[in-house]
Amino acid sequence: MAASPGAITNADSALGGGEKEDKHVKPFTPEKAKEIIMCLQQPAVFYNMAFDWPARLWTAKHLSEVLHGKQIRFRMGRKSTDTAPQFETACNYVEATLEEFLSWNCDQSSISGAFRDYDHSKFWAYADYKYFVSLFEDKTDIFQDVIWSDFGFPGRNGRESTLWIGSLGAHTPCHLDTYGCNLVFQVQGRKRWHLFPPEDTPFLYPTRIPYEESSVFSKINVVNPDLKRFPQFRKARRHMVTLSPGQVLFVPRHWWHYVESIDPVTVSINSWIELEEDHQARVEEAITRMLVCALKTAENPHNTRAWLNPTELEETSHEANCHYLNGAVSAFLNHHGTSEVVGTQALRTNRDCTVKEELDVHSRVGVEQAASHTVSSGTVKQEAARPFGLDLVPVTPGSQEPSSERGGVFENDGEDFVSKNGKSFGKLPNTKRQRMMSESENAVVEQIASDRTVALSQTFISTDDLLDCLVNPQVTRLVAQLLIQGRSM
Repeated sequence: MAASPGAITNADSALGGGEKEDKHVKPFTPEKAKEIIMCLQQPAVFYNMAFDWPARLWTAKHLSEVLHGKQIRFRMGRKSTDTAPQFETACNYVEATLEEFLSWNCDQSSISGAFRDYDHSKFWAYADYKYFVSLFEDKTDIFQDVIWSDFGFPGRNGRESTLWIGSLGAHTPCHLDTYGCNLVFQVQGRKRWHLFPPEDTPFLYPTRIPYEESSVFSKINVVNPDLKRFPQFRKARRHMVTLSPGQVLFVPRHWWHYVESIDPVTVSINSWIELEEDHQARVEEAITRMLVCALKTAENPHNTRAWLNPTELEETSHEANCHYLNGAVSAFLNHHGTSEVVGTQALRTNRDCTVKEELDVHSRVGVEQAASHTVSSGTVKQEAARPFGLDLVPVTPGSQEPSSERGGVFENDGEDFVSKNGKSFGKLPNTKRQRMMSESENAVVEQIASDRTVALSQTFISTDDLLDCLVNPQVTRLVAQLLIQGRSM
């Protein structure tokens, strides 16, 4: 990909052709970057992969000129230290231009317009989930400014991306995305990411209220948790990283994340990458949608705002949800075929797959550890932290923050770069993840029980309590598999 105008300085021009080429070559080819993305099981930060993207110049000020007075919806949240998550159903919303947002963000006390009722010292604003195709509908040339093809996805650009613009303190509650994996390009300001692995799901107290397709929320405010109410959260392994401009974060499938803006203005661009597992995930989501809508509508047919996320605009009638479920099952069967293989091999439970992967990983522990006895611990640790060099840095438990200049290296506490097929990229595997898997399986019942302490003492079970069990990710996964097996025989 050719560098944009101005990317090569006068000093660069004085260098020889070969030296110039070395300076501007990207650390990974598109093919290698895609291989990493499709195999890696833990979050990691890519460096020097987007230095020539025109989108690197997309500051909020620049975008305000591009959008030229276009109204955007901002979510308004309170800067508080409450232990409860600030879900989108509890926020207010305003329609405003980016110019108005920037003026308000400068704390101009005399400001009027959409933000006049919101004291800048007490509120944050977030223009989140802004799909390019809607935001730039009359400026489609701008799609080419985002070059996801550098990561091995030909033709993928801004058309398949979303834009996020926020003020200091703006955040998304802790959740996991049920579809795909995620690539996030930081353009302006810094964002702090709190990440938790999929096997820690029971410790995050998952809920589908508020309901949003493809988002499983946590009941916990992970930056200020109520450990008396959610004691299992102590077992969750937090991975933390601060993403700076120019860096690209890879978030693997089903990793929980809480994201907060820690600078006055932040701009990010992301794209969700489709995966093979999404075909079954859509069936699971259809089951969840049907159950949540049926029970919550029966409870109160006139107040969907209390449980339906504002991002959900589609019809929620039972007829529409039945049609959606049938379509998801049919799509799965059309993709995989209806042979007996679908009912046996292709539909092994996630636990079976996970156990096999864990065995694959840890069966090599003894061999690798034995081999490492001849190498100094410092060398091994350095190799484990940097298996791909300085341009791809893993996010590990207890991670240090990477340098905003280049590629600061995290301290690795012994966790490995592990791929989906069990391949270990690092040199220091240990059994912590295996132990945590066992604990997380045992914690499912404990999580539900501890979360119901107050309710049980009052001998009252709410609709939400029932839904937390019925649409628990492990339950809907099993139901989806049974549905598909029944239709494929």
